[in-house]
Amino acid sequence: MARPSAPAVPMLRRIVVNLLLVLVCAAALYPVLWVLKMALTPSQAFSMDPGLIPDAFTLDNFASVVGTRDATGGWLFGRQLANSLIVSLVTSAVGIGLSCTAAYSMSRFAFPGRDAGMQAFLVTQMFPGVVMLIPLYILLDKLGLLDSLAGLALVYSTTAIPFCTWNMKGYFDTIPKELEEAALMDGASRWTIFTRIVLPLAKPALVVTGLFSFMTAWNEFILAATLMSDERSFTLPVVLQGYVGDFGTEWGRFAAGAILVSAPVMALFFALQRHLVEGLTAGGVKG
Repeated sequence: MARPSAPAVPMLRRIVVNLLLVLVCAAALYPVLWVLKMALTPSQAFSMDPGLIPDAFTLDNFASVVGTRDATGGWLFGRQLANSLIVSLVTSAVGIGLSCTAAYSMSRFAFPGRDAGMQAFLVTQMFPGVVMLIPLYILLDKLGLLDSLAGLALVYSTTAIPFCTWNMKGYFDTIPKELEEAALMDGASRWTIFTRIVLPLAKPALVVTGLFSFMTAWNEFILAATLMSDERSFTLPVVLQGYVGDFGTEWGRFAAGAILVSAPVMALFFALQRHLVEGLTAGGVKG
C-alpha cells in the first residue's frame, strides 16, 4: 500500500494555516474597508450594502472635512489637528519625563512607602477619567485653564503618569543591577548611570510607553468634549462627534474624518514597529 510522501503533510498544513490567516485578515480588514467605502461615497446616508466597492467615487467628503473654516475664515481643521498633536505630544513627554525617574527609584531603591505608592498608582487606573470629571472641571475653572490646551494636557498627564510608571518599572526590573554596580565601581554617578546606561537600554520600553500615552490622549473624547467649549480648541475626536446630529448623521464626512484621525496613529505604528516588538516582548525570555 502506497503511503503519502513525508513533505505532503507539512505542505498541506501550511496551506490550511495560510488560508485561515487570509480569512482572519479579511475579517479584520472588512470594517476598515467598509468605512473607506463610505468615505468615498457621495451620499451621506448610512449604507446597508455589504459590498466594498462604491457605486460612485468622490473625494468630496475628505475635502469637506479638511477644508473646514471657522467664522473668521481661518483653517479650522488644521488648528484642530494641531491641538490634538500638541496635547498628545505634551502628554507623552510629561508622562515619560516624570515616570522615568519615579519608576527607576521604585525599581532600584528601598524606601518607606514604596509599595504603598505603587499600589496607589494602580488604584488610580481602576477608575475611568469620567469619574473625576466634576472635580477636574472645578479645579481647571479655579486655575483658569478651561478651554486651554495646557489644562487638557495636564488632565491627561494625571492619568498617563501612573500607567507610565508601572510600565517603566517593570522594564527597569529586567535590567541587570550588575551593570550599574560595575559603573559605580568605575566612578560613575547615579545620574550618569541613569542617563548613559539605563535609559538607552530602556529605549524599547520608552517607545511603547510613549506611544500608548500618545494614543490615549489622541483618542480621548469625553474629557475633551466637556472641558473645551470653543471649536478652535477642539481636538479631532470632538470634531468627529460634530458630524453626529440630533436629527441625522453625515456618515460620509464622519467616515472620512475617522480615516484622517486614524492616519497619524497608523503612521506612528509603522515607524516604530521594530521598537514596539522589542518592547512588548522584553522580559519574556530570561537569560
